[in-house]
Amino acid sequence: MVKIFLDTANIDEIREAASWGVLDGVTTNPTLVAKTGRKWSEVIQDILALVDGPISLEVTTTQAEEMIKQGRQLAKLHKNVVVKIQMTTEGLKAIKALSTEGVRINTTLIFSANQAILAAKAGAKYVSPFIGRLDDMGQEGMQVIREIAEIFRNYDWDCEILVASIRHPLHVIEAAKLGADIVTLPFDVLKKMTQHALTDVGLKRFVDDWQKVPK
Repeated sequence: MVKIFLDTANIDEIREAASWGVLDGVTTNPTLVAKTGRKWSEVIQDILALVDGPISLEVTTTQAEEMIKQGRQLAKLHKNVVVKIQMTTEGLKAIKALSTEGVRINTTLIFSANQAILAAKAGAKYVSPFIGRLDDMGQEGMQVIREIAEIFRNYDWDCEILVASIRHPLHVIEAAKLGADIVTLPFDVLKKMTQHALTDVGLKRFVDDWQKVPK
């Protein structure tokens, strides 16, 4: 079954999604935390208290040595923390070092199957292809998911495909059809997944007809 992560640092959104019983985890990044206007430490503690599942927290440096240092600090915060590391050569060094120590890694900013292969071989637990950003550039983002899924099926890698940069519910359907393990999406896309015009029409009819039933 495809897992659903929320891509946000908004505590109200996380709390609401968690109440629906469908939330499996959360992904964050410095941009999302900055949007809250709150202290990083406070936001993260609130998320950790709300979500019993993987929570991706991103390193904020580009050098392997510093990534490793930050990754260790993040991993100590909670057993559910997954360290997000950028897909670069320095990132691969950090992924190898941290994964060897048992730290779970989510490799972010992946835009090709080649990058996913390297991240998986270095020891990443998750690879995050950004399909929406590829679509924005005129490429078919879902083609990258198709390629990664096909490749990963050929090998016994302990690495999951986490589809990121999702723009609309159709992305979720396509990712699930291709066998992606996880989708991480903004709250507005998750909300749209619950909606259909015929559901609204049917509900209104049921409510109206109930009013006509003798009580």
